[in-house]
Amino acid sequence: MMRSDLHAILLVLAVAPLVYYLLSIYCVAGYFRAAHRDEPPKVRATPPVSILKPVRGLDFEAYENFASFCSLDYPEYEIVFAVADADDPVIPVIEKLQRDFPNRSIRLVTNVPRLGANEKINNLCRLVREAKYDLVVMVDSDVRVENDYLQDVVTPFQDPTVGAVTAFYRVVGGAQLAVYLEQLECMDSMASALVARRLEGKMQFAFGWTMATTKRHLREIGGWEAMADHHSDDFELGNRIARRGHRVELMRKPVSMVSPRKTLREFFAHQLRWAIGLRNVRPVAYGGMIFTHGLPWAVVGALAARSHDVAVTYLLAYLVLRFGMAWMAGVRGVGDASMTGKLWLLPLYDALNFGSWMAGLFSNRIVWRGLAYHVRKGQLVPEVNELQETRAHEAVEAK
Repeated sequence: MMRSDLHAILLVLAVAPLVYYLLSIYCVAGYFRAAHRDEPPKVRATPPVSILKPVRGLDFEAYENFASFCSLDYPEYEIVFAVADADDPVIPVIEKLQRDFPNRSIRLVTNVPRLGANEKINNLCRLVREAKYDLVVMVDSDVRVENDYLQDVVTPFQDPTVGAVTAFYRVVGGAQLAVYLEQLECMDSMASALVARRLEGKMQFAFGWTMATTKRHLREIGGWEAMADHHSDDFELGNRIARRGHRVELMRKPVSMVSPRKTLREFFAHQLRWAIGLRNVRPVAYGGMIFTHGLPWAVVGALAARSHDVAVTYLLAYLVLRFGMAWMAGVRGVGDASMTGKLWLLPLYDALNFGSWMAGLFSNRIVWRGLAYHVRKGQLVPEVNELQETRAHEAVEAK
C-alpha cells in the first residue's frame, strides 16, 4: 500500500467520530425536544410501590440520600433495605432513618443468603421476596430524588407494553476535578444510550440508578436468581425484559447521583470497571466504540493531513462537535446550566475515557465495593474462588 493511500484511509476513518457526534446531537435534540414539547402525561393510577435498596458500606451523604425517599408525594409505598453483613456500618444510618420517619414504612433485612457472585443481585433476590407490592423500584444507594420521583416512575407503566422503566442521571457533588469529569461522563452516557435506542429501534437495557419493573415481569425472566453471577445487573434486567417483547421506557426527568470526593485514579478505576463490564456484555458494540473517540482520531487526522489547513480543520471539527454534543445533552437536555463552565475539560475527559477503553481490552479484573473479581463472558468470578480453583488444579496436576 502506498503511503498516500494510508494517509487517505486514516483521513476517512478520522471522520467517523465526527459523524457520531452529529448523530448524537440529532438524537439528543430530538429526544428532549419531544420531552419538552409534550405535556407530562397525567398519572391515572397510583399503584402501591416497593422501593428496594441494596446497600453495602457507607456512601457519601448516605442519610440525605435515603431521606429523600421518605417524603415522596405518593400515596402508598414502602422502602426496604437489604444488607448482607449484620455489622455493616450503614445499618445505624438506616435505623436513624426509621426513627426520624416513624410514619413511613421502612424495613431492613440482613444476613442475605449468598446465591451468586454478585453481592448486589444477592440483595435484590432477597428484596424482591420481601417486597409487599407487585411494582418494585430498585435504586442505587448513592441516588437522591425529588418529591415527584415515584409519579415519574409509575406513569410509563400506564402503557401495558412497558415492562421496565429506567432513568438518566445527573451528578451532584463538590467543586472537584473528578466530580466535574463524572458530570461529563453522565452526558456521554445519555448521548450513547439515545444513539443506541435510535439505531436499534428501542431501549434494550436499563440503568442501575433506577430500575423499575413488576414481579410478574421478573418471573418471566427467571427472577434475579437467574442473574446472580452476572456483572451488569442493569443491562441484564433491561435486555432480558426487552427480549421478551416488552418496552424499556425512560423517566421524564433524570435522578441525581451524589458523588464523593475522589482522586483522578479513582475516577479512572470507575471508568475501567464500566469498560470491562461493557466489553463482556456487548463485545461488538464495545469494539465499535473505537470510532466514537474523537480526540485520538482528531490527532490522527491532523498528523495524516498534507496541509496545515486540513489539520486545523480536523482539530476544530472535533472541538466544535464535541462541545456541541456535551452542551446539547447537559445544558439543553437536562437543564444543568453549570455544565457550560466545565466543557473546557472535555479533552482531558476524552483522553482518560480513551485510556480506559484501551485498558478494558486487556483486563478482566475489577474491584467493586471493596471486593475483587474477574469478569468472564459477563459473569463475575470472585478472586478468592479463582485462587482456590488454581490451587486445586495444581494439586491435581501434582498427583
